[in-house]
Amino acid sequence: MDPLFLITLFVVAFLYASIGHGGASGYLALMAVFGVETTLMKSSALTLNLFVAGIAFYSYYKGGYFKWNILLPFALASMPAAFFGAKLSVDPTFYKISLGVCLLIAVARMLIQVTSKKSQTSETPNFIIALLVGGIVGFFSGMIGIGGGIILSPLLIVFGWANLKESAAISAGFIWLNSATGLLGAVSSGVHLSPSIIPWVLIALFAGFLGSWSGSFKFSTVALRYVLASVLIMASFKLFFI
Repeated sequence: MDPLFLITLFVVAFLYASIGHGGASGYLALMAVFGVETTLMKSSALTLNLFVAGIAFYSYYKGGYFKWNILLPFALASMPAAFFGAKLSVDPTFYKISLGVCLLIAVARMLIQVTSKKSQTSETPNFIIALLVGGIVGFFSGMIGIGGGIILSPLLIVFGWANLKESAAISAGFIWLNSATGLLGAVSSGVHLSPSIIPWVLIALFAGFLGSWSGSFKFSTVALRYVLASVLIMASFKLFFI
């Protein structure tokens, strides 16, 4: 595998973990740019997600930012939805467009992270609304092979359901659960992993540990997030037009 791919994988996992994400959207973009087979991308990205999101969740949980009462309704609906979404065979063109849109959402989320001030209070979302949001996010996430954190976390912040640190903790748990159920759902159609998945996982684990530790202890990665946002924008345009 290209050394540049491995270096970029480390950077992506580090940055995503620092904000409580598993990084599937970034891994998918990276695989697309480096020409990884489409059939290998979805399951490989979800596998990396499991490890990185798990580490991120642990770090933010230890930091005291996790709230079960907020995660629970989202997760209850998202898990079965992700399972069934992962069973769908997606048209390659639709897949690329959907992924491109998600990458742009990821950029918006990172800019929110950079420009928003940390709110001091948060409100518990309405249970029914949380179920609906969780179901929609989970189904779409399972369908294209992401954990859904890039969609959920901006909603948590914008609607005042969580502050930045709480959003990171909740999103990490949400991503892990969706990634696990998404992989289970993909089993019926076959889980196809890259032959290089083991070194990828090892690199992502190390980067995820460093990133989540840095994020939970307020290590600033603002400039690097802008760099990653630029990369995601370029990757999304590649998916849209190439």
